[in-house]
Amino acid sequence: MIGAIAGDIIGSVYEPSPIKTKTFPLFDPQCRFTDDSVLTIAVAKAIMEDGNYQKWIREIGRQYIYAGYGGAFIRWLQSSNPKPYNSWGNGSAMRVSPVGFAFNTVDTVLHEASLTAKISHNHPEGIKGAQATALAVFLARTTQDKTLIKKEVTHRFGYDLDRTVDVIRPSYGFDISSQGTVPEAIISFLESDSYEDSLRNAISLGGDSDTLACITGAIAEAYYGPVSPDIVKKVKTCLTPELWMITERFCHKFGLIQATFI
Repeated sequence: MIGAIAGDIIGSVYEPSPIKTKTFPLFDPQCRFTDDSVLTIAVAKAIMEDGNYQKWIREIGRQYIYAGYGGAFIRWLQSSNPKPYNSWGNGSAMRVSPVGFAFNTVDTVLHEASLTAKISHNHPEGIKGAQATALAVFLARTTQDKTLIKKEVTHRFGYDLDRTVDVIRPSYGFDISSQGTVPEAIISFLESDSYEDSLRNAISLGGDSDTLACITGAIAEAYYGPVSPDIVKKVKTCLTPELWMITERFCHKFGLIQATFI
């Protein structure tokens, strides 16, 4: 999960100013956490408490109302009677990674991922994006097999994962759809040789950089193992004490961080 948050933070400065290169400072002085991190942490909180995703996403999300949410999500967040609004946006995928780390069967991962999505993103593509991301995280963690990850995600969700980062990059632009983000994020992981390389792949596509890197970073962390102490320390510095406390608790509970890192 901390890999997802780091991806969001690193990618945050390139969302308004997309780049098409893998050469950039890993942590720009202006980088910050965005809604991707806030909602990922909210999902983690729900898993550790009572499984009520809507309750915790709304409670924690409202505390960081300027984190960068889309207009429809803000209205949902502030509504006295929130209803799903048939969204196919990538918001369902960006927040789901804790599910892939916390649950231990494919069926449970897919079920919980659907629950995290459909409270707001109940369009089939919104649910699909969350499930595909959570499944990729789960398989990366449990199988360490990129070929299997590619095969299973392609078979279950029909995404085209045969493209390459170099093929995607020239014509790819800002895309907030789940179907236009999740496959590209997974490909960025599949082509990587390290956690950091996966983020550089994702951000270099020049799209919704923080969300691409958030999704890619979660899968890469699950595959390559806990992120480096330097990245953990930077994430801790960027998050508020409350958000870090939830993050640290989840990571210790599910073996994603070492005590010596902090």
